[in-house]
Amino acid sequence: MEKNKKGLIRRFLPYFSKYKAVLVFDLFCAALTTVCELVLPMLVRYITDKGINDLASLTVQTVLKIGALYLFLRLVDAGANFFMASIGHIMGTKIETDMRSDMFAHLQKLSFNYFDNTKVGQIMTRITTDLFDITEFAHHCPEEFFIAFIKIFGSFIILCNVNVWLTLIVFAVVPPMVVVAMYFNHKMKEMFRSQRRQLGEINAQVEDSLLGVRVVKSFANEDLETEKFEEGNRTFYNVKRKRYFYMGGFEASNRLFDGLMNLLVLIAGALFMINGQVQPADLVAYMLYVGTLIASIRRLVQFAEQFQQGMTGVERFFQVMDADVEIFDEPGSKPLEMKAGDVTFENVSFHYADDGKQVLSHINLHVNAGENVALVGPSGGGKTTLCNLIPRFYDVTTGRILIDGQDVRTVTLDSLRNQIGFVQQDVYLFSGTVFENIQYGKPGASREEVMEAAKQAGAHDFILGLANGYDTYVGERGVKLSGGQKQRISIARAFLKNPPIMILDEATSALDNESEKLVQASLEKLSKGRTTFTIAHRLTTIRGATVILVLTDKGIEEKGTHQELMEKRGVYYNLYNSYALDDQQREGETHEQV
Repeated sequence: MEKNKKGLIRRFLPYFSKYKAVLVFDLFCAALTTVCELVLPMLVRYITDKGINDLASLTVQTVLKIGALYLFLRLVDAGANFFMASIGHIMGTKIETDMRSDMFAHLQKLSFNYFDNTKVGQIMTRITTDLFDITEFAHHCPEEFFIAFIKIFGSFIILCNVNVWLTLIVFAVVPPMVVVAMYFNHKMKEMFRSQRRQLGEINAQVEDSLLGVRVVKSFANEDLETEKFEEGNRTFYNVKRKRYFYMGGFEASNRLFDGLMNLLVLIAGALFMINGQVQPADLVAYMLYVGTLIASIRRLVQFAEQFQQGMTGVERFFQVMDADVEIFDEPGSKPLEMKAGDVTFENVSFHYADDGKQVLSHINLHVNAGENVALVGPSGGGKTTLCNLIPRFYDVTTGRILIDGQDVRTVTLDSLRNQIGFVQQDVYLFSGTVFENIQYGKPGASREEVMEAAKQAGAHDFILGLANGYDTYVGERGVKLSGGQKQRISIARAFLKNPPIMILDEATSALDNESEKLVQASLEKLSKGRTTFTIAHRLTTIRGATVILVLTDKGIEEKGTHQELMEKRGVYYNLYNSYALDDQQREGETHEQV
């Protein structure tokens, strides 16, 4: 555990490098405040000694000089504390900001595989709550240890000059005090780690429930969701209850050792004074220094809780930063040179890392530029996975994928993905305006370009009919728009990007008949002149495809045009007739309702 803690601190230290000057001056200010505090007992000792042994020499002028010196020290102390409390905390905030930026940038590099296995609520907790404590940790960690070192070491030296044996008696309490403190610190760290983990679970559960609020209400399952939340909330309470239990033991043991140290000073100091080994003035100074020593140890021990919180945040930060970037630019990668848009699969196999189950086996396929390839087959056959391999959302397990003869793993990710457009069944619109969501396809595009893309997608007219036209706020995930409207906005986004390769992933399967016809017309227009991969659920929409691939768990089972596959009377023939019959039934039900 201690080795792991040292490793975390060693990895955390580089974040101070940009702020070395601020850190050094902060520690200098910490040293000033400490020196100012250590001088007071010496001044009291001097005045007390003169008052007892040589009162005549204690003049008003001497007292005023001592007062002026102490006032000057307090002014220095106030200035140093101001810097520590303001600029020092700002340094901590900058470090927190740098770490949050690094974490977000790292998350952007992680593959789909990471997000497939990690709850978004947990990620949100790590990038927000976990890093809140970094400000206090980054500022106070070096400062508190530095102050404690000076005070404890300085007090020890000064007290040894007063009476070595009395000092050793008092400091004998420190080792058992540290052992007990370390025990409670260890327990508090365990509880704090559990608390953060459970907070992430609560965030994930709340996010899941709120994003699915329409499903919850449609099934009248509010009570079920409340029960699930209450269960997680109770678990969170139990974790915090245990943490505060150990915190109580931590505080009680500290106060007990404080009292024991004061008791030892009182009894042993009085006995030494009776025997003439300690002067009354020395004992007064000794009591003041012991008070400073106790305050330093108490402050350091209390900081241990903040230290544990900060270390937990640092630990959870590096857990994210240590997640492997599985998809990255290979050494020597060059920008993709787009010539025509040919796509070739050479003996491609793929399985997901977490279960090892083979999804695609030995796929060989060549798609000429401008062809529209339709992928059909049962769910789980690998249609979406095959398309996700082209832009390297996942990497092939074996084999390779070529675009215009270039292996996708040898070209830069940006250049590869900039040449590929997507229209998916589950359209994601960002919280913002219609204009901003279309412009996402080409950041910086002019309003005229956005409107032209919307016209090509058949979205311009309905957008103008919205309350504020292109400046209409669409709501979170586009909740204020219908499925057909959201889909046409996503198509407009693809038109604006204008890529030579398109992937259409069941883009119309969730739409009603009227919306499907409008969207289908937009998709046909979008596909012209581009190499297009269409994953189809409704087989009646892909009869005009250049080639249709029937993908099953056996691989590409059939391949050909619609007419050729119908004449074969194989898998595609049965699938098509089944879907055609379903479509007829749906249309019949619609007519009956009308």
